Amino acid sequence: PLICELYGMAGSLFGCGSIWTMTMIAIDRYNVIVKGLSAKPMNNKGALLRILGIWTFSTAWTIAPMFGWNRYVPEGNMTACGTDYLNKEWLSRSYILVYSFFVYFFPLLAIIYSYFFIVQ
Repeated sequence: PLICELYGMAGSLFGCGSIWTMTMIAIDRYNVIVKGLSAKPMNNKGALLRILGIWTFSTAWTIAPMFGWNRYVPEGNMTACGTDYLNKEWLSRSYILVYSFFVYFFPLLAIIYSYFFIVQ
């Protein structure tokens, strides 16, 4: 159903956009606090390019299931929709694995790295 797909896409888009926004903030804070004056300061153009990159990246991951790399399906008690993580096919599983790395684990590690050195 189209509404389910749109709901799943919105959740994926805003979730991915949020975690990558937090990642970019952590990296910026790392540059300012840890590197200090030796780091290149971010200007408006750099910030806008990062924001554009985040939303382009997030949109690419969000629309991939619409083109056959996994799909959006109802989940739980059929009141929400998300990616089909129960599908046993390799193509569907590959999306979940690659998405998990690039949209969850990699940003998480970048945030942990940044804040580890900020706190240290």
